[in-house]
Amino acid sequence: MSPRMKKVLRVLALGAVVVGVGIQFVPVRDVGTNPPHRFKLDAPPEVEALMRRACMDCHSNETRWPLYSRLAPGSWLMSRDIHNGRNHLNFSEWGDVDEDERQDDLENAWEQVESGEMPPWFYIFPFHPDAKLSAADKALLKSYFLKNKKSEDKPKADGAEAGGSAAKPEAKPEDKKGN
Repeated sequence: MSPRMKKVLRVLALGAVVVGVGIQFVPVRDVGTNPPHRFKLDAPPEVEALMRRACMDCHSNETRWPLYSRLAPGSWLMSRDIHNGRNHLNFSEWGDVDEDERQDDLENAWEQVESGEMPPWFYIFPFHPDAKLSAADKALLKSYFLKNKKSEDKPKADGAEAGGSAAKPEAKPEDKKGN
């Protein structure tokens, strides 16, 4: 390697170190802290343990903040992902919503798990390989998430499918006038 190339590489390495140290001083919102609001999930212990392993770091106020979460640029990415995860679904704030909304959240969560979108690959690899869901894990989550599913495929009342007597009667002309 020529002396000129060595000098260029030294300058680039020094520049990378200066930038690496400099970005550590860029503030990141809420890294290392969790809001105080909590909600106790009404889930069997094995489901709760699975959700803590694969879901709760991003979808609750009980995030575990490892040491690397304080080092830029990883801190920026973690802060963004956790903020987005909590905005989409935050199990810690379920005390503020009704049972129907909770069930909708669970059904949506199952759709994300079933499609493979959750947990995301960049959460699993390289730091959380235990968050990868096996077929048995998915079956367990499905049984919990869909246990109270509102069936959209329920058969209609007798005769409704064939346009029979169960169809809604039309209003009489005098009813339409508002008298």
